[in-house]
Amino acid sequence: MKASDLFVQALEAEGVDHIFAVPGEENLDMLESLRKSSIKLVLTRHEQGAGFMAATYGRLTNKAGVCMATLGPGATNLATPAAYAHLGGMPLIMITGQKPIKKSKQGQFQIIDVVGLFDPICKMSKQIVHGNTIPSLVREAFRLSEEERPGAVLLELPEDIAAEDCTAGIMTPHKRHYAGPNEVALEEAVTLIKAAKMPLILIGAGANRQNVREAMCDLVHTTRIPFFDTQMGKGVVDERSSLFLGTAALSSGDYLHCAIERADLIINIGHDVIEKPPFFMEQGGKKVIHVNYKSAKVDQVYFPQSEIIGDLAASVTALKDKLAGEVKFDRSYFDKVKLAIDEHLEEGADDNRFPIIPQRFVADIRKVMGEKDIIALDNGMYKLWFARNYKAYQPNTVLLDNALATMGAGLPSGMMAAMLNPDRRVMAICGDGGFMMNSQELETAIRLGLNLVITVLNDNSYGMIRWKQTSSGFADWGLEFNNPDFVKYAESYGATGHRVTSAEDIIATYEKAFSAGGVHLVELPVDYSENQRVLIDELAAKVCLI
Repeated sequence: MKASDLFVQALEAEGVDHIFAVPGEENLDMLESLRKSSIKLVLTRHEQGAGFMAATYGRLTNKAGVCMATLGPGATNLATPAAYAHLGGMPLIMITGQKPIKKSKQGQFQIIDVVGLFDPICKMSKQIVHGNTIPSLVREAFRLSEEERPGAVLLELPEDIAAEDCTAGIMTPHKRHYAGPNEVALEEAVTLIKAAKMPLILIGAGANRQNVREAMCDLVHTTRIPFFDTQMGKGVVDERSSLFLGTAALSSGDYLHCAIERADLIINIGHDVIEKPPFFMEQGGKKVIHVNYKSAKVDQVYFPQSEIIGDLAASVTALKDKLAGEVKFDRSYFDKVKLAIDEHLEEGADDNRFPIIPQRFVADIRKVMGEKDIIALDNGMYKLWFARNYKAYQPNTVLLDNALATMGAGLPSGMMAAMLNPDRRVMAICGDGGFMMNSQELETAIRLGLNLVITVLNDNSYGMIRWKQTSSGFADWGLEFNNPDFVKYAESYGATGHRVTSAEDIIATYEKAFSAGGVHLVELPVDYSENQRVLIDELAAKVCLI
């Protein structure tokens, strides 16, 4: 059969149901093969939109999302989504076109070394040079992309290879099973935990990637060891728990870090050093038990003394069974820290100032969103406020990127969450800067018939960098801009636009939007002056009783 038909059949065998794409001339054979297949093509308005949607598909399903672009500029526009998936641990397959490789068709027009370009940010980057290699390369691409630690894979299909005849058969995928934890490692960890005077559990992004919730909840609530999480580990264990101390949104200096600095042992489950460090190790300081699918990547601030390697759920369950009940130690200090954190996070939740302060809009959005509803955050100042102040109740209900931390991913990520979860409320939350980087995907969202509410937090500037600029002692300069009328902008695509004009209107506006269904954009004018008071002045003035 034709190689492009074989390629699509291999994708179908892997269970692919959608491909997100901006096709080009070099993809036309693939496009025709897709037309005759069971796979649905989702045409986006920019390759970044396709890549971010496919990566989020991988994040939410644990199955590789697939996107497609043409050669040259189409392929290079997938570089940011590739890095997003690479650092964020999201399974992603990228298919790119290329000019014929058997004979020159247009000289070097649009030709760059795409395979070499993507190699540093992919688990595999390959050009297909013969149609008969397609089944094995597709199988290997999915295996590599999906196994821990997940990431991006690129397959380049030149147009002459796509059109050639081939005879190879499809390879049937099989389920991957991870090995269980080592008994000696478990005993070593149990000895460390029972000897600790102030142990803490840290939950990282890896625990959100696989089905670890039940095992983690059993470990926490059986041992009664307090826990905290990273930004990408939010929701694995319900953050309403009395044992939850907070999210490590800042690298140091927050109220939570009083507890982290007092701890003498951290049981670090599902975290790696790609996510911004939630704590810093020092020689002679606290001990760390690393629990993950793979061994720890050691660097200057992370060098664990003990490791439990294997299937994460199995490891956590085995550790709980070995501990055999509640771990005895004095929790009084951690209780004091939790009380201080909870009181701190309540401040400003009912503040009526307008433009709206972060504490108020985070609190009101939490009231609007149900237990299993999903927020998808772009990158900006508000991400820190949501990480600190917004409690997650279920896994993968707070989608944020604390690895590449790219702007422009919030809207496509929210769109994918809405596609996969039509029975839940889904909200994409973007700053005005990040929203405008991929705002054209509003048209895609409407064409797909999604139910999605998009919040645009408007401060007419690149707010996070402006805050960093000020906190570093530089003049407030060079980071302000003008915006379109966001209500009219939304309406021009066929969405419904709303502009909040007082703090009291927030909840009613969202309820109206979600009740109506369809795509809605809500503009929230924000005042980030609280950044300095709360995140710099107040934290600097606090005293930890260590």
